[in-house]
Amino acid sequence: MKTLIAYFSHAGENYFPEGMRYIEEGNAKIIAEKVKKLKDADIFEIDTIKKYSDDYQKCCDEAKAEQQNGELPELKKYLPSISQYGEIVLVYPCWWGTMPQAVFTFLSHYDFSGKEIVPICTHEGSEMGRSEKDIAKVCPNAILQKGIAIQGAYADKCEGALLKYFVW
Repeated sequence: MKTLIAYFSHAGENYFPEGMRYIEEGNAKIIAEKVKKLKDADIFEIDTIKKYSDDYQKCCDEAKAEQQNGELPELKKYLPSISQYGEIVLVYPCWWGTMPQAVFTFLSHYDFSGKEIVPICTHEGSEMGRSEKDIAKVCPNAILQKGIAIQGAYADKCEGALLKYFVW
């Protein structure tokens, strides 16, 4: 069976240990593309119709409101099917202790029964948060692998962590 890399990423102003920095590509996208170089996989961007603010604090506020209201933002597109995939590498930032609501939308749209999900979460201190538990709730019949937490500030230098996981 094939592998799918599905990722949600946020470009714009991002938090880094030394302060705010504007990035052209989100950290999760950088990591998803690195995984693609290691695996023969298809790649899919989880992208919302409603754009999140480029301003870090405004984006945080938008994400928090979505989470508190249980909103599942509509995505720009969906895959017609995931039946051909046995493994899904899911890459996302940690927002308010879990994955962004857009990732919940993606996971809720498909049946992941019997599929292996490998979560990779970018963070600046919260590691995986409760995202692994949340994935297990949304996809109770999936085979959930132990997640990989990568500090977003080091997304461009994470090859070593990915090699340990994806090269056998």
